[in-house]
Amino acid sequence: MLKKLLHELKEFKIPSILASSFMVGEVILELLLPYLMSFIVDRGVYQKDLGAVVKYGIYMLIAAFFSLVFGALSGNYAAYASSGFVRNLREAMFRNIQTFSFANIDKFATSGLVTRMMTDATNVQNAYQMVIRLCVRAPLMLIVATFMTFYINSNLALIFLGAIVFLGIALTIITMRSYPQFRRAFKQYDNLNGSVQENINNIRIVKAYVKEKTETEKFQRAVQNLRKMFTKAETTLVWNNPIMQLTMYACMIALSWFGAHFVVSNSMTTGELMSMFTYTMNILISLMMLAMIFVMLSMSFASGQRIVEVLEEEPAIVNPENPVEEIRDGTIAFNDVSFGYYKDHKKNVLHDINLTIKSGETVGILGPTGSSKTTLVNLIPRLYDVSKGSVQVGGLDVRNYDLTALRDNVSVVLQKNVLFSGTIIENMRWGNEQATLEEIKEACHLARADEFIETMTDQYDSWVEQGGSNFSGGQKQRLCIARALLKKPKILILDDSTSAVDTKTDSQIRKALKTSLPKTTKLIISQRITSIEDADRIIVMDEGYITGNGTHDQLLKENELYQQIYDTQKKGDQ
Repeated sequence: MLKKLLHELKEFKIPSILASSFMVGEVILELLLPYLMSFIVDRGVYQKDLGAVVKYGIYMLIAAFFSLVFGALSGNYAAYASSGFVRNLREAMFRNIQTFSFANIDKFATSGLVTRMMTDATNVQNAYQMVIRLCVRAPLMLIVATFMTFYINSNLALIFLGAIVFLGIALTIITMRSYPQFRRAFKQYDNLNGSVQENINNIRIVKAYVKEKTETEKFQRAVQNLRKMFTKAETTLVWNNPIMQLTMYACMIALSWFGAHFVVSNSMTTGELMSMFTYTMNILISLMMLAMIFVMLSMSFASGQRIVEVLEEEPAIVNPENPVEEIRDGTIAFNDVSFGYYKDHKKNVLHDINLTIKSGETVGILGPTGSSKTTLVNLIPRLYDVSKGSVQVGGLDVRNYDLTALRDNVSVVLQKNVLFSGTIIENMRWGNEQATLEEIKEACHLARADEFIETMTDQYDSWVEQGGSNFSGGQKQRLCIARALLKKPKILILDDSTSAVDTKTDSQIRKALKTSLPKTTKLIISQRITSIEDADRIIVMDEGYITGNGTHDQLLKENELYQQIYDTQKKGDQ
């Protein structure tokens, strides 16, 4: 795990080393001060030598000044290195997430990825800054201060040696118990973020059904559960403080008792005893810092593992060794295709699909909710890979194509219409970065989006709020269709993408697509028979099987499910 995380240090290795190096200088100079103080007491005050007091006083001022400078430089480089490190971590996670297939995204869930990018990354940043400063300062201070106590009086120094061993064992036990508790708590963060995200994204529905109280109670339960988990983890860590206090006061009492005897017996001087007390405080402070480091590392270790899970996740769908860049045409063939969302799950959602679609053909796909219509078309641009069989485009298995080339030639307008904050033109250029204004206008005309765009004050420069919240459902659908058309694809998939459009506009869009894109294969998923009845063919699906394949008239005569849907919709229109 550490190797994977530290790989992202990159250009921040030198600032990290400098932060630690300056910290070494700060600690050494800081620990030199008590030793110089003992000289002032023994050689200056007791011997009434003012010159010695001034001399060693100047030495102390110089050491204190440079200790301060080194500390400031260490803090500056540590902040620079840690913030740069977490920036690289977030960029690395984001880059890897961009390579994920839908199957990878399903594994982590959106809320889990957001938690890793934000909360977990921040925990690692804080821990790293602590490591390159306190993890240098605390052990070095402990070692040097312990060495100085042995140098002054080796018998008294044995007190601290025993304290260090005792604390080391206690902190190890506490850390081992708290780590799994923190890991479970951070996993609960994912659930909390998911609840917040769901509520905010669907706030209109929440208000429409007057469910604010229910959602608030749901959020409170999630927060309360998270609080309990963190309380349990912190309850384990809270033992740090009493153990540290016990050790500190025990050392002070032992040092006072034995130190007084040594001074009385002339085994050590008063100045040496004073410096021993100072070094005692340094040792105990360093031990307290180590305890704090253990707490932070317990939390950050769990966060680090969650980040590494994302960094090490291999995309489920990758390019072949020698990918084909050119797609001949828009022919599609499903050859004995079966598919399940989970490899270890025996239940498939598509079963034994055999289907051939000619280039330029318009095919409607109809079926009840849950019949796997969307899953079927998702296999064409390789958003998922088949579990069995093969899907061919242009006469070749889609797994032989370069992913970018394949998806550039297969435009998909998904069920959920997503627009991004920016102008209409900027949103349209997601389909084609080089599209001219005339090309954008033409695509919008085909999708009948120009009807409302040209009534707006800024027209194609009009601002789109995040998610397209300032447009109606039908307007968003037409903009998304126009964006897909700008790719000039060989295959166009409309996944229930005119459901919010009135029947007249729907008919106009279909006629425009038929006349303007004669060579483009068009797959239209719809719940309305009127949207697909003039298609060259209609595929009827039910529970992952193709149960009908023919024209509107043929299916009305031969397919029972199609007849039922037609009769139901016909009665609803009367």
